[in-house]
Amino acid sequence: MVEVQLDAEHDYPQGLLIAFSACTTVLVAVHLFALMISTCILPNIEAVSNVHNLNSVKESPHDRMHRHIELAWAFSTVIGTLLFLAEVVLLCWVKFLPLKKKTDNTPQGNSSTITSGQAAAIASTSIMVPFGLIFIVFAVHFYRSLVSHKTDRQFQELNELAEFARLQDQLDHRGDTVSSAVTNFA
Repeated sequence: MVEVQLDAEHDYPQGLLIAFSACTTVLVAVHLFALMISTCILPNIEAVSNVHNLNSVKESPHDRMHRHIELAWAFSTVIGTLLFLAEVVLLCWVKFLPLKKKTDNTPQGNSSTITSGQAAAIASTSIMVPFGLIFIVFAVHFYRSLVSHKTDRQFQELNELAEFARLQDQLDHRGDTVSSAVTNFA
């Protein structure tokens, strides 16, 4: 991750240090959780892919644990990426905040209230916020597309099953009419 060397002479805002520390810790925990699930599930997927028995596929843990796999995906890609974007912004604030303007060359009346470090941190924040919003919009659109496709596919499978049941019912009734005709003929 990120090694931070703090300026011992600078008085950092407590909230900034807490936010940076919490974001870094949660970012590492989220990716480790996703890695753990991926590591545990991958051997089962490979083992089942080599077996050509459909019952084995239904008994495989990766089929029963698909919610956990989706959770790991969401943690790693969505939450992890958002945390990474936040981490970059917080890191810029932590690293650039101690930078000061040289006050001995500036006239008294022309003094600015924003230091060069604050300006750099504001610049990084103003760049990352639109990227974060674009990422969120894309993630929502992509997830909705996946859910829509899955719903459409399930609906199509249900229609195919209904058609199969209707045809099976017709075959069953056809057998009844043939057997009743045979008994009437005899």
